[in-house]
Amino acid sequence: MKKYLLLIMISGVSMFGFSQEKEALKKSNITYFNRDHFLIEGTVIADSLKESPYDRLPISYKEKVREPVWDLSKASAGISVRFHSNSTSIHLKWTLLNDFSMNHMPDTGIKGVDLYVKHKDSWRYVGTAKPTGIINEQELIKNMIPKLREYKLFLPLYDGLTKLEVGIDRNATIRKALLSEKKPIVFYGTSITQGGCASRPGMAHTNIISRKLDVDCINYGFSGNGRMETPIVELISEIDASFYVIECLQNMNSEQVKERVIPLVEIIRKKHPLTPIVFVENMQYKNAFLNSDIEIELNEENMALRAEYDKALQKGFSNIFYIKDLQVEGMDNEGTVDGVHLTDLGFLRYADYLIDNFKQQQLIN
Repeated sequence: MKKYLLLIMISGVSMFGFSQEKEALKKSNITYFNRDHFLIEGTVIADSLKESPYDRLPISYKEKVREPVWDLSKASAGISVRFHSNSTSIHLKWTLLNDFSMNHMPDTGIKGVDLYVKHKDSWRYVGTAKPTGIINEQELIKNMIPKLREYKLFLPLYDGLTKLEVGIDRNATIRKALLSEKKPIVFYGTSITQGGCASRPGMAHTNIISRKLDVDCINYGFSGNGRMETPIVELISEIDASFYVIECLQNMNSEQVKERVIPLVEIIRKKHPLTPIVFVENMQYKNAFLNSDIEIELNEENMALRAEYDKALQKGFSNIFYIKDLQVEGMDNEGTVDGVHLTDLGFLRYADYLIDNFKQQQLIN
């Protein structure tokens, strides 16, 4: 009996050792590449002007914006990387800034990374790199036929990155993607713009729109702090955009709306006299049909936005557009995690709603 137990123990040790050797061999066959080998999208700010390539504001803005805005700008919401490779597997190493968590949003959305591949001229989801701590490593896909493919990684929505490396087969190649000739769409808004509370980065509406239209979307969503503030408006006015989408109402009151809409238009118009500016109404909180105080407040903000929009037209500003609340279209209440922040279902609906409006207003083909 003891002999059999000893054989089983030896066998177990041998199997464990073999497994370790196999894992070590697999890792030795993977080579990792840094940001010099992939294109960073979702930003037009040079690496040299930022603390990290995956930040959303230049270092010069640290003293220009309020502290919460600066802290939120360190999250890589809307930023993606694109590259080509003929590898049979794709691996990822990423180091987080904060290892941040929330009780109403999955860690995969907050600090995970999504992998997509270009398949038949559209982007198809492959998998999500799941965070386990500050320093992370994961194999995202394996056993592929060696063929040159285009890949896109969507980065964390509510945490920042200090390091990102893409791993491929040792004998494979990696090539930085070419910069798109299309002008980007610029979004300025709230926690919803930033991606709260998508289950994974690719499901934020700006990233969905980016894939569906195959266009770069720049995300200036700041949770609780999207307030049409001058420093951010001046920054986005420097971007040569196809159009600007302003969806800030949930972080503003009626008085702020009255004070800031016209100055926003004037700042952008100084640099871009004809580039379209799109204002989006408040997204109705899902219990507003029962809570009269919330319903009144949201309607007042919407009326204030509409009044300022009308004033902008009366002042002679052209190419100013207005999108009504999604709820106007009779959507149900199943698209949020807490009555406010969107789930993947809510983000898909919202992205489709915005795209339909962009088409109706002839902002896109």
